[in-house]
Amino acid sequence: MEPYPLTFTPILKEKVWGGRTLEKFGKHLPANCSIGESWELADLPTSIPDGKSIIANGPLAGTLLDASFPLLIKFLDACDNLSVQVHPSKAYASRHPEAHLKSEAWVILDTTPNGLIYVGLKEGTTEEQLRTAIENDVVPEVLNAINVGKGECYYLPSGTCHALGAGVLVAEVQTPSDTTFRVWDWGRTGREMHVDKAMECIDFTGEQLMFNQPAPLQSGSFVTTHFASTPFFSIERIESIEDTSLELVVDATPVVCMVVEGNARIEHAVPIDTPLGTTILLPAGLTNATMHMPKGTAVLRFDLPEKQYQA
Repeated sequence: MEPYPLTFTPILKEKVWGGRTLEKFGKHLPANCSIGESWELADLPTSIPDGKSIIANGPLAGTLLDASFPLLIKFLDACDNLSVQVHPSKAYASRHPEAHLKSEAWVILDTTPNGLIYVGLKEGTTEEQLRTAIENDVVPEVLNAINVGKGECYYLPSGTCHALGAGVLVAEVQTPSDTTFRVWDWGRTGREMHVDKAMECIDFTGEQLMFNQPAPLQSGSFVTTHFASTPFFSIERIESIEDTSLELVVDATPVVCMVVEGNARIEHAVPIDTPLGTTILLPAGLTNATMHMPKGTAVLRFDLPEKQYQA
């Protein structure tokens, strides 16, 4: 079968901190539910419930994605603060085969004026000081709080203590793991904490994460912002400044696109409308495809490092 652009049925996750904002991104939310996550592209082990996306279009519609795809891509809607948490460090994962690295990046799609994220411990914070802050319910005092703006991007390597703050909506790309150790939950008492495991993972070295935001570059009909290149993925934002089309050429590694402003359409032998909130997997070897982008349309593009994935 000739490769064609794939879309997926969103996997919606109810969360205590979720809301209803994802309706603005085309998600059909169940009534009376606080939806915190929409898993747009997932190919996790079968041991994780609802961990694999179902293809929504074309000849493969209705079948599970089952290709060991090395990224998990989501929307996160934080109506309330997420727990302060950490994901397994490389050292922890090497000692615990069931644990997996979870390095991730957030692209801020919308935020209230005072929207915050919490990323990393303040310089000099020790394990003892963090444990004391947990006991005294003052954990934010030892975290770096960042007032975020729409269009910014933040990379969070595994081992980084972090939390997404209330009023912030993000696109998240991460390595394919669902292992999370909660450190503190803002006074909420209904969920399990994993403080001792978290302490084994948290980076206490004091190395400061850098979050300089790159400048956008205009070329022809597009403004492109290259957000990040990591060992696991790269991210860029492409916005059309006039009605135009973007040629979609994919070589040996697949590419993922997410429509985050406006509406687009992919012209191909299997054409698809891609309105706001649509995530598209462009398979390796895709040819003869273009994305029509009216003025003001913006997409996030997620690329894999060469040789990481062959399909």
